[in-house]
Amino acid sequence: MNHNDELIRYFASAPEMMPVYRVFEDRVTEQCAPRGPLAIRVQKTQITFSNRYNFACASLPVRRKKGWPNPCLMITFGLEHRLESQRIAVATEPYLNRWTHHVLVTRPEDIDDELMSWVCAAYDFSLTK
Repeated sequence: MNHNDELIRYFASAPEMMPVYRVFEDRVTEQCAPRGPLAIRVQKTQITFSNRYNFACASLPVRRKKGWPNPCLMITFGLEHRLESQRIAVATEPYLNRWTHHVLVTRPEDIDDELMSWVCAAYDFSLTK
């Protein structure tokens, strides 16, 4: 199955989120691929972006907190420090100095320079593991 068919299958339950995802994928490819290796895997529960390690994911939230938009796309990435921003829906520290951040996006315009700066920092951080 080709990448486009995998995306159509993944977004079958929320097809209106595919254009938002496409902007995200395009920007990750444009900004991270020049830094080094980049692989994109469409899986059952998420779309994973990796270099040597996973650095970001895009997913349709299965479990929602009250007040989250529906539909939305969750962008997840890891950094060595906790980001302080109202855009961060959830931040956890599963390992010492390894913070996982979740940002909810609903429109292509939400894939902005601020979000991409965090994702590119996550790309760089994953190379230090």
